[in-house]
Amino acid sequence: MEFRLLGTVSVDTRTGPLPLGPAKRRSLLAALLLSANTPVPVARLTDSLWGEEPPPRARGVIQGHVSRLRALLTGAEAQAYGVELVTLGDAYVLRVPETLLDYQRFEELLMLARQQRSAADTVRMLDDALSLWQGPALGGTFTEGPLQAAAHTLEESRLATVEELARAYADLGEHHRAASVLRAEAVAHPMRESLAVALILALYRAGRQSEALDWFHRTRRLLADELGIDPGHELADAYALILRGGPRPGAAPAGGTDAAGASRAATGPAEGAGTTAPPGPRGPAAHNPSAAPHPTDLLPRAPRGFHGRNAELAALTRAAAGEAPVCLVTGPAGVGKTSLALQWAHHNPAAFPDGRLFADLRGFSETGEPALIDVLREFLLALGVAPRRVPESVSAAAALFRSLTDRRRLLVVLDNARDSATVRALLPGGTDCVTLVTSRNRLEGLIASDAARPVPLGILEPQDGTALLAGVLGEERILAEPVAARRLAELCGGLPLALRVTAARLAGRPQWTLAGLADELADERGRLTFLDVDDTGVSAALRLTVQQLPADAVRQLARLGHHPGGHFDPYTCAALAGTDPAAAAAALERLGSAHLVTETAPGRWVLHDLVRLYARGLDPASGAEALVDVLDHYIATALAAADTAEPGGEPCFVLPEGYRPAAVRDFADRAAAMHWLATERDDLARAAVAARGAGLHDRAWRIILLQWPQVVWRVRDSWAPLLELALDSARAKQDLYAESRVLNLLGWVLTEEGRTAEALTLLERSPGLAQQAGDRLGEATALINLAVVQAGQGELDRALEGCGRAVVLAREEEDRHTEMLALQHLARLQLSAHRPGDALGSARTALALGPEHEEAARRSLLLAVSGEARLALGEEDEGILLLDRAAEEAERAGYDEGAVRALEVLLRVSARAEYRTRHALALRRLTDGG
Repeated sequence: MEFRLLGTVSVDTRTGPLPLGPAKRRSLLAALLLSANTPVPVARLTDSLWGEEPPPRARGVIQGHVSRLRALLTGAEAQAYGVELVTLGDAYVLRVPETLLDYQRFEELLMLARQQRSAADTVRMLDDALSLWQGPALGGTFTEGPLQAAAHTLEESRLATVEELARAYADLGEHHRAASVLRAEAVAHPMRESLAVALILALYRAGRQSEALDWFHRTRRLLADELGIDPGHELADAYALILRGGPRPGAAPAGGTDAAGASRAATGPAEGAGTTAPPGPRGPAAHNPSAAPHPTDLLPRAPRGFHGRNAELAALTRAAAGEAPVCLVTGPAGVGKTSLALQWAHHNPAAFPDGRLFADLRGFSETGEPALIDVLREFLLALGVAPRRVPESVSAAAALFRSLTDRRRLLVVLDNARDSATVRALLPGGTDCVTLVTSRNRLEGLIASDAARPVPLGILEPQDGTALLAGVLGEERILAEPVAARRLAELCGGLPLALRVTAARLAGRPQWTLAGLADELADERGRLTFLDVDDTGVSAALRLTVQQLPADAVRQLARLGHHPGGHFDPYTCAALAGTDPAAAAAALERLGSAHLVTETAPGRWVLHDLVRLYARGLDPASGAEALVDVLDHYIATALAAADTAEPGGEPCFVLPEGYRPAAVRDFADRAAAMHWLATERDDLARAAVAARGAGLHDRAWRIILLQWPQVVWRVRDSWAPLLELALDSARAKQDLYAESRVLNLLGWVLTEEGRTAEALTLLERSPGLAQQAGDRLGEATALINLAVVQAGQGELDRALEGCGRAVVLAREEEDRHTEMLALQHLARLQLSAHRPGDALGSARTALALGPEHEEAARRSLLLAVSGEARLALGEEDEGILLLDRAAEEAERAGYDEGAVRALEVLLRVSARAEYRTRHALALRRLTDGG
């Protein structure tokens, strides 16, 4: 199996390409593949597919395409290749080994090519890389917005690779082949000056001077006519070189370096160079590694046992390809930023013939940061400045550093930077210099002021984590316990520092098994202790990050450690910390900047497992209070969501004792409320489990029961286990009111799942419990649900009687919502009992009770019953009209199940093609949405 983005987006299998279908589905697949193994929020997918004007049902369309893709992959046995399309809350993630992605193989071949000592090997690997391209990137998709940017980035990488291939041919002296490779691209991209320069020099070196001059004049005219500009300095230098009849060395590069070098040689050394540095490195020899005796190199040794990070290494290479680029590697403590930077820096020394500088800025060290003048002095001495000529002030030393680096090709690595201002003072002056910065902070100021290009670094995937362990412990020990090794990688949270500490513990204790240590780490209470060794460890690294934070951010972090869920927003954080959402949002931004929390979607954050354990230890005494606060927040928010989603609905319960909610979000409409319930489902379940574990049963069952609008909307979505937990909590409190309410909802869910016997056993108890609790509306709801099951068992008379009793109870309580629900089910039962006149009367009464804003799904069901009753009475035209209205209301509301039911009845009495089409579409939406 192979996933292709370098050409038409496709999935190749042993039996041929998968039939991906329309362009939107290919676009969705492309968006998921470009972020392979990373959750992609629905909002980002919407931007990729429609840009700024998505359709009203964009989410449903995305769900449909995801379902189709999942079915295609399943049919192609994708799981056998390690491929899986997974739903994670409000996002999707396509898990796929990088070896199956053509663009990842392309990047890997590029990196390997740059490591080769032989130009012939470089040519071979670059040829292999370019052979993966089968046309313009992301073909067959809607390349707008993010996809358009991605396609442009991939195309830029391809063109840069073509230029590299031409240089490799030139190194072999095969200038005709270099020109051949470049000509086609220069024709296709006539405005790309670097291609024109490379082609002109390749033609000149191949002895085709007139062609080279013709191509220069063609490019010059095009630039003037189309853009109104003169040729850039590299193009002009190439022209001057040809006119002077400059040397044509057989191994000269095919890019613009020759031209630039010739220009610099003509102008002589930089002004003032002789007064501060030896003249050799400042003249032309500075750009010729063979002529320079020893380029400056302050880099520490390359990291040992480095694994994975191919995508990040490739991203660094891309980021370093601009003019005077500043590359910014950011990530949490212990994620391996320094290792990545050094791995990349050691990767291609020939790219920096004038040397490599390194400084540890110790921005997160207990020893404090070095003085800027000390760092600059070390850099200047390394560049050949005599000690007595190093300026004493920071500004003068920085100016001299910029002057000395103006015409050099240097790499400057600034490790562990705390803020942007420190980095700015150490930036080199040359356009050919690359600065590589690492930091636990995002350094957004540096991005704003110096166009720093961020390369965020996340945790390692389990396979890379086990490879790191194997690098220390040896392959044999890992292969002896592969399952335990993977479990260790997961318990370390993919954090390289934690993995290295774990490997160090095991390496010093050969008698320990991996499974034994995994069992130790599984206990959260002692995990951080096991991940510290000597003066190195996760706790120490996190402590140095946290000590840089203001007090409000530290308090917020400490309270987040007690959050039972996986995600949180500013409202949840405000409830935990006892602040307001604005203050909580500011604290989250500060924590996010320090990479202690991660924003997975706008306003939605997560906490790494090891950070959570550390945060919990900052204020362990506040755990019980924080749990109650967040539970009450969830109850308050779920109440608001339920009230917005079902405005006519009766509240599920009275509030618990000691209830104290914090600020609660407002929901603009039903869609927003239902979206929140769907997105937070997993965290609400975790909160309920935590509440039950803490003995807070009165909160546990309430949090679960408040999700009833989502349960009703997606009844076949495995709600029974959660409702059974709610039932246990209700019984633990001996709360008859709660038990009855939970039994009502659980019984109905079991009915819809086809577990009728279990549902009947539960529902038969519910009316009596509600009656004992004095809950007349709960009794009415219980009777309705019981009637549905009884009718399914053939006990139609008992069902009619129970439903009639529910109507009376609701009417006596003056609750229109429950009365309308009871009349809806009564009408359906009367229709089943061949009493269409009574059914029509009950449906009319129910419709008269509900205002226009009453839930569209219920109105649709009542209109459908009315239409079927009219058909049964022989009034076919009126029946068809009512059923058509029922289907339309259901379609507008996104209630596909109701639309399918109404249209199925219509198709039995009408042959209109429109109904058949609408039925097929609704059925497909229903299938895809499930």
